[in-house]
Amino acid sequence: MQNYKIDNMTCGHCAGNVQKAILSVDPQASVKVDLGAREISVETVAAAVSITEALKAAGYDSRQL
Repeated sequence: MQNYKIDNMTCGHCAGNVQKAILSVDPQASVKVDLGAREISVETVAAAVSITEALKAAGYDSRQL
């Protein structure tokens, strides 16, 4: 399980974009979004760097928790 803080994820549309970005790296990933805390939990086989790069390409700065 990988956990990330995404400060500029502020709405449901953002959460959807974040999920799409992660699924583009690993289509089998499981993504849980906590919009209030601006955090996500990801079950994936992808490397953390791949996830953060996909999020950055989608316009979201993230940091692993």
